[in-house]
Amino acid sequence: MVSVSILASGSRGNCTIISSSRTRILVDAGLSARETFRRMAMVGESPSSLSAIVISHEHSDHVSGLCTLAKKMRVPVYMTCAAHQAFERAEHDPEREGPALAHCEYFHAGSGFQIGDISVMPFTIPHDAADPVAFTFRLEGMKVGIVTDLGYMPRNVAQQIRGCDVLMIESNHDLEMLRIGPYPWSVKQRVMSRLGHLSNDALADFIRNEYDGGAAFVVLAHLSEHNNHPEIARTAAERALSDRRSLLQNRLMLASQLEPMEPLRF
Repeated sequence: MVSVSILASGSRGNCTIISSSRTRILVDAGLSARETFRRMAMVGESPSSLSAIVISHEHSDHVSGLCTLAKKMRVPVYMTCAAHQAFERAEHDPEREGPALAHCEYFHAGSGFQIGDISVMPFTIPHDAADPVAFTFRLEGMKVGIVTDLGYMPRNVAQQIRGCDVLMIESNHDLEMLRIGPYPWSVKQRVMSRLGHLSNDALADFIRNEYDGGAAFVVLAHLSEHNNHPEIARTAAERALSDRRSLLQNRLMLASQLEPMEPLRF
């Protein structure tokens, strides 16, 4: 059985479990260990069953619980060398002997690797981190894509996510809400930049013009709590899907920051 359990998605923490019959991967570790375990229990997952942790980049909403989780679960952590170095600098403690992570495996964007019976393909995304990646996972004949934290949709990303059965993709902000919202202008510029986050409009443009329509489930992710609203994001994506009649079989869902989404099981 294939399962996708999105425990949290947003600027206060990102965490997803990709499961096959034999392997379970935690993708990003942006919640505290206690909250991660609590949400795992809510969706029927056990921490003892996890095989590995895979990290997309070193920003705190993707790694804030990483040290404790890796230590408690005693599983390897997979990330790029540059992301690991940036993470270690941020976690530096002069009183601690040795690195923050005891067991770290490196991967390279564009080079696939295997964890149990799950094939993982990391690929470069445009974001203001050391070496940010998104992922596709192949397991038991299915393809799952997790693509968030990107300022725009480059050609390589669009190609990598073709053929996904489940596509979790960023719909971070409504441009007008961001412009009039509470963030300082410097932060607004960062979010709107080509190294920032994907807007509702940018995602809708991708759906209309480049999306192959293959996913049974499209999950809108990393919605801003201040500069977006679930119904605004949903409406923008639904309009883009309805503009292409062949995409109406896609089921649209929204990931939440506050609670885990009902697992998708196949």
